[in-house]
Amino acid sequence: MTQVVAVLDFGSQYTQVIARRIRECQVYSRIYPYDTTAAQLKKDGVQGIILSGGPSSVFDKNAPIPDKRIFNIGVPVLGICYGIQLMGFLLGGKVEKSKQREYGHGLLDINKKGRLLRGLKKQIRVWNSHGDKLIRLPSGFKALASTENSSFAIITDAKRDFYGLQFHPEVYHTEQGIKIIQNFLYQICRCSGDWSMADYIIRSIATIRETVGDKRVILALSGGVDSSVAAVLIHRAIGSQLTCVFVDNGLLRLNERETVERIFKENFEFDLRVKRSSNQFLKRLKGIVNPERKRKIIGKVFIEVFEEAVKTMGDVKFLGQGTLYPDVIESIPIDGNPAALIKTHHNVGGLPKRMKLKLLEPLRELFKDEVRKLGEELGLPKEMVWRQPFPGPGLGVRVMGEITRPRLDILRQADAILIEEMKKSGFYYKVWQSFAVFLPVRTVGVMGDERTYDNVIALRIVNSTDAMTADWARLPYPVIETISTRISNEVKGVNRVVLDISSKPPSTIEWE
Repeated sequence: MTQVVAVLDFGSQYTQVIARRIRECQVYSRIYPYDTTAAQLKKDGVQGIILSGGPSSVFDKNAPIPDKRIFNIGVPVLGICYGIQLMGFLLGGKVEKSKQREYGHGLLDINKKGRLLRGLKKQIRVWNSHGDKLIRLPSGFKALASTENSSFAIITDAKRDFYGLQFHPEVYHTEQGIKIIQNFLYQICRCSGDWSMADYIIRSIATIRETVGDKRVILALSGGVDSSVAAVLIHRAIGSQLTCVFVDNGLLRLNERETVERIFKENFEFDLRVKRSSNQFLKRLKGIVNPERKRKIIGKVFIEVFEEAVKTMGDVKFLGQGTLYPDVIESIPIDGNPAALIKTHHNVGGLPKRMKLKLLEPLRELFKDEVRKLGEELGLPKEMVWRQPFPGPGLGVRVMGEITRPRLDILRQADAILIEEMKKSGFYYKVWQSFAVFLPVRTVGVMGDERTYDNVIALRIVNSTDAMTADWARLPYPVIETISTRISNEVKGVNRVVLDISSKPPSTIEWE
């Protein structure tokens, strides 16, 4: 039986990072809603419980509070940031609002080590993000480490295997943070560390079969990594019960439809159907400038196209999607507790009631790099597994301002040149993402001794591991120069190319 460590989600945008760090230690993690009952966790046989951070304060009127009985089921508990405050608050300690909010780097001084801190230096840099702090420990607890603003930066009740951290060990900014997590998993929870992506496949196939039964599934196949891996995984589970539909929405890259058809005909035996719906999408997007409205319209028309496809397929009960966790966490509404809305993702959220399809999202708990590992394990070709991410709304969120056919044509040509040169230079598979953006700005230029007044293309090239954070890629100037020169010379209607050197945060990877 697979060992499971539960992560109770209190709304931190780091929640999935915690789960991912656990998997990197070859231990299976599962994210649960913060109010999951102790009885359910005990029934699931969890090996340990981690209380995530979150934006709330224990003093908030509607603060998310877990089932207090989780402290009585006899497994180790680790509270992180908001989690340590909850633990202290619920077990009889005292919490107060800090006079000075701790955000960013801090220095942690370790006074006593024990099993959680085994192998750590006496002083390490940590990443803080909190406004409250413990000022009195619950009975049975003692402090192991402190920071400048908190005497109780790490606490423990060793007899019950309860631990609390005022900082975030899961982020790369925290020095030796992964060592703390490993100690909790191996030394305290007694996990064996033998879980692998192969185990994930076995579990997912079993779950898909149990969920779907003998019903049929329809899946939107874009040819990108996410939908392709989801399709192969679902097909591995239910075979001919799956039908894949490729929607040409008019917002695709150059020769995208032909490429997808070729790859899948050469490698798989899916029931693949192509829907040419560009007119339907572009007509509804005419005159729309606001990026959120664009995304919502594209998502709505996408559903309408699928409704049409479902009507021709008989008794379909499920809609398969390649939704990933970064899509989910960035789409949580502000009043839905706990994370703030960043942007709406077209494939996240409920379907209209009239459609009567249930969502099947086997990748919903994974980051992009984990999906690539899964794809390799499933035997997908490199050309598919290592394709750079492409947004569900396609070029619709890479044409700034109104979406028109001429603008799309310009962007397609510019983007194709960028991809070609990235592959030719060897950098395509080294960076996370590289794409062109059409700006609704015209500038003066000189071409062939004549004045021009044409459009601007921005290049967005970033490095990342999970799309939650990203930094602009420092490509050699000759590569950038070649891309810029070719776009200006070969794409009619462009006379200026600019380079986006923003990181995430504060910017997002996509422009819209």
